[in-house]
Amino acid sequence: IKEAGTAAFQLIVTGGILAIVLGVSTFAYAPELLSLIGGDAELVSYGAGYTRIIFAGNIVIVLLFLINGIFRGAGNPQLAMRTLILANGLNIILDPIFIFGFGPIPGFGIEGAAIATTTGRGIGVVYQLYHLFGGKHQLKIVRENLVVQWKTVTRILSVSAGGMGQFLIDSASWIFLTKIIASFGTDVVAGYTIAFRVIIFSILPAWGFSGAAATLVGQFLGAKRPDQAEDAVWITVRYNVGFLAAITVLFVLFGGPISSLFTDNETAIQISRQALSIITLGYVFFGLGMVLIQAFNGAGDTKTPMVINILVLWLIEIPMAYVLAKPLGMGPQGIFLAIAICHSLHALVCWYWFKKGRWKLVNI
Repeated sequence: IKEAGTAAFQLIVTGGILAIVLGVSTFAYAPELLSLIGGDAELVSYGAGYTRIIFAGNIVIVLLFLINGIFRGAGNPQLAMRTLILANGLNIILDPIFIFGFGPIPGFGIEGAAIATTTGRGIGVVYQLYHLFGGKHQLKIVRENLVVQWKTVTRILSVSAGGMGQFLIDSASWIFLTKIIASFGTDVVAGYTIAFRVIIFSILPAWGFSGAAATLVGQFLGAKRPDQAEDAVWITVRYNVGFLAAITVLFVLFGGPISSLFTDNETAIQISRQALSIITLGYVFFGLGMVLIQAFNGAGDTKTPMVINILVLWLIEIPMAYVLAKPLGMGPQGIFLAIAICHSLHALVCWYWFKKGRWKLVNI
């Protein structure tokens, strides 16, 4: 238990330092980054303040998810869930207050949304730290743990390099897709953004299942029980695929009404409806791929998912999206189709490598 507390402290220090470095760098170049993904002068002027605030609060974003990973790894996913409920619940409450103003609090417009998000997540991190440093859980950080151990930090960086690569590759692929989308106008971008937000919200439970798979794989492999680790993965896959199949039906049938809840712009509603209907055709495969990626990560094999991401998301998805949207004239629908096809292919490639079983040897 003492060693676990020491490892948790090293994670927090390492993640905090990296988050500050990244936050300062991106804060300084927020307008340039918006321009890079295809934003016009008006969008850059309107969104630079929001972007800077989000980047400035990068450390709370990183710590929120990093510490939740610590809780899940320690077999306490309930605390991770309560943290997200607290952070997101506060975000929902604070959004209208800071955007439109309330009493003595002035409205900050779009910047207010960033303030609300950063504040909610910041309070979530305070809640996490309270339980880590003063809680009554099995995993806690005490005074003896507050020593930086460079050997452990080096090990963390080595293991996490693949994970960071996965995230950067995945994020960069979405940025390139957004740049292609932006060439079709702001209404199309608005519709795509609405659909993307709805999709992210809908797969949150699926990410919860996937996180559980990562935890179980790590624990079973640590106990030298690889067969039970594999059984846990396939059980989780069945739950995840079933859940996302139901979400697919919902979006195909009601994508339009769902999109209209967020805007009255007919073009944006139409684009969002198309995105929800097309992208979610690959949801069943998403359910498979999400679990397998987290199973690799739980086994400590973070490099295999990174390589798969490069192969599918960069070398296939981005060129396919461009060709379908531009030369073949399919427009935004071509981009949505490329996402559905390539994320399905991504899941099948993950399945192929998972069945080889090499991941079972990483932690043994």
